[in-house]
Amino acid sequence: MVEFHHNHWQVWLFLSKFGVFMCCPASPAGQMELRKTRRSISFRSESRPDLLGPRPWSRNAAPSSTKRRDSKLWSETFDVCVNQMLTSKEIKRQEAIFELSQGEEDLIEDLKLAKKAYHDPMLKLSIMTEQELNQIFGTLDSLIPLHEDLLSQLRDVRKPDGSTEHVGPILVGWLPCLSSYDSYCSNQVAAKALLDHKKQDHRVQDFLQRCLESPFSRKLDLWNFLDIPRSRLVKYPLLLREILRHTPNDNPDQQHLEEAINIIQGIVAEINTKTGESECRYYKERLLYLEEGQKDSLIDSSKVLCCHGELKNNRGVKLHVFLFQEVLVITRAVTHNEQLCYQLYRQPIPMKDLLLEDLQDGEVRLGGSLRGAFSNNERIKNFFRVSFKNGSQSQTHSLQANDTFNKQQWLNCIRQAKETVLCATGRAGVLDPEGPCLDPAPGSREPRGEAKLEQMDQSDSESDCSMDTSEVSLDCERMEQTDSSCGPSRHVESNV
Repeated sequence: MVEFHHNHWQVWLFLSKFGVFMCCPASPAGQMELRKTRRSISFRSESRPDLLGPRPWSRNAAPSSTKRRDSKLWSETFDVCVNQMLTSKEIKRQEAIFELSQGEEDLIEDLKLAKKAYHDPMLKLSIMTEQELNQIFGTLDSLIPLHEDLLSQLRDVRKPDGSTEHVGPILVGWLPCLSSYDSYCSNQVAAKALLDHKKQDHRVQDFLQRCLESPFSRKLDLWNFLDIPRSRLVKYPLLLREILRHTPNDNPDQQHLEEAINIIQGIVAEINTKTGESECRYYKERLLYLEEGQKDSLIDSSKVLCCHGELKNNRGVKLHVFLFQEVLVITRAVTHNEQLCYQLYRQPIPMKDLLLEDLQDGEVRLGGSLRGAFSNNERIKNFFRVSFKNGSQSQTHSLQANDTFNKQQWLNCIRQAKETVLCATGRAGVLDPEGPCLDPAPGSREPRGEAKLEQMDQSDSESDCSMDTSEVSLDCERMEQTDSSCGPSRHVESNV
């Protein structure tokens, strides 16, 4: 107990610089604040990290109390008077250039804050080990000088009146250094998983909660700060296009801006590929097989994880489903060696043989007994069915998504993956009732380049996959007993 209070005092000493507390912990008001903070802490493990689109994500809105920086306009910052010397288009161009520069300044401030307010105090107070912090923060330190360099160059070419004539040459020379982002982005899946695991430690959760309640955090948690570099990366193409849009055709900057856009698009596409491979590899390493026969070469050869997330079967059992390039894998989330892993629930289903059915609300049977129409309406919505038959074995799984949007995302992803596989094998016109290889439905195409990375903003930390491991053990035992009792020809419904 003495050590616990001592740690609280150390945390207060570090965070008081940033205005976390308005009173001393030793005072009655301070002790009351400490007790209130302890009561507010949630020890629920947060979700697994989803880094790539397209994927089914829940649309949880950000807290309404989140504080955003006030936007700064070029015309207001430099007290520009609109006169005959500046056209409306030129003012918009200057605003776009200033937005680029201001974004760099904000990014640098946030990266330094993440190190000073989170990394250094947790290391000093031994809240996490140096190795754990290096895994979570990755190469964040190395990104700060890169952006300081760009900001310095942009300020150097700014005229005394606040206007900037040319930025294209600066960007063409600077953008290639963003290739160093690949190691940071590739590390994010493992970093998010470790951070979520460490939040189960009350000291870590207590520290992060105090930071979250402080003014400096703007109601953003640590992961929001760690994800800022990736968010910034995918905004560069949009920012450069905006500058180009307001650049006259006869301006020498136009050619350089077009070259800069091509450079950043190539970098984003390359980083996106490496991040996708890293994510796919991470989850493949965390698949647990109940028996040797569940291992599939299609999983081993996969380099892309099209989508994954939590679904429920018609018994209400939580499943974590992975859609790799050529195979669908249905698992249960379990804790193994203090890590969140995924135990295969059934045999993997090859996409070339998978049958997909969109189910109408009320059509599915709940619990295999009463018709859904006689049950709670919310329980019978947003179902779809996947099935598979191979010789004497077959599977059918009625899966429920969180909402209509989530369900449509799953349907789009599965259809696209199936079409891709059938096109590659030349069987599209034979097995696919919808005809030969066509473009997937709107919204189902796998995003490329910056668009795909931009969807990562919406996918991080929005689907809770934590579960009671005792329930898993019991369910798995029943599952094994059920499977062993089946005869030579078995049809498995995804009930537990």
